[in-house]
Amino acid sequence: MIEQIYTFFTIEMLYMWINIGVLPFWFVLIFFPQSHICKLFVTSIFPFLLLGGSYIFVLYKSFSIGYDFGGNFNLYLGLNELSRLFEDDLYVMMFWTHFIAINLFLGGWIVKDSQKFSINKVLLSLPLIVIYLIGPVGLVIYWIIRIFYAKKINLYE
Repeated sequence: MIEQIYTFFTIEMLYMWINIGVLPFWFVLIFFPQSHICKLFVTSIFPFLLLGGSYIFVLYKSFSIGYDFGGNFNLYLGLNELSRLFEDDLYVMMFWTHFIAINLFLGGWIVKDSQKFSINKVLLSLPLIVIYLIGPVGLVIYWIIRIFYAKKINLYE
């Protein structure tokens, strides 16, 4: 039974499940940001336990085939080294899980922060969609919206 589960969760299958599995969280963040479901499941630790578990699974698979984790530090040596790292499917999967988790965390933080300033959920949907697609640009859009609702600029809060 365990062997069947292990052979079922290939890197391609895990990639598909992570991409599909994160969509309900984003759906709730965008359409129901003030709901109890959002507070209980999306802006809590729950999605990060799931994503962390999949990240640990990828690390385990990498470790079991003898992946050179020390070679990951070569990414700081230049773009050629970074490109070389992205040739490995396991590294791409680690990167993608990391990217998905951070974007979801950022979306949850924005929903929590926007509730302090009573930002309209329709207006909030734009930066959330942009964060889902391209991360940091959505944060800049949210920051601009937040300035108008907070009526002040605060560089640290």
